[in-house]
Amino acid sequence: MKNHFDTGSVVVLFVTLVLFAVALVVEGFTHDLLLESGVFLVSVKLVMMSYKNSVTGILLQKRTDEILEIVRRIEGKK
Repeated sequence: MKNHFDTGSVVVLFVTLVLFAVALVVEGFTHDLLLESGVFLVSVKLVMMSYKNSVTGILLQKRTDEILEIVRRIEGKK
């Protein structure tokens, strides 16, 4: 899991969650809470996108390595 999430993303997500909790306690269920929840959801979405990009990058690297190995074997037969 640590390979996919950088420290900055985790810090931003944590700070946003704390601010959301503080807004819930201070403001209660008001219109501003919807704004805070929107900010929190955007942060979560950015972290999810970062995770997906990290996984995709690893898979692409593996596939590229496999293709390179096949090309090397083909060139070795000539």
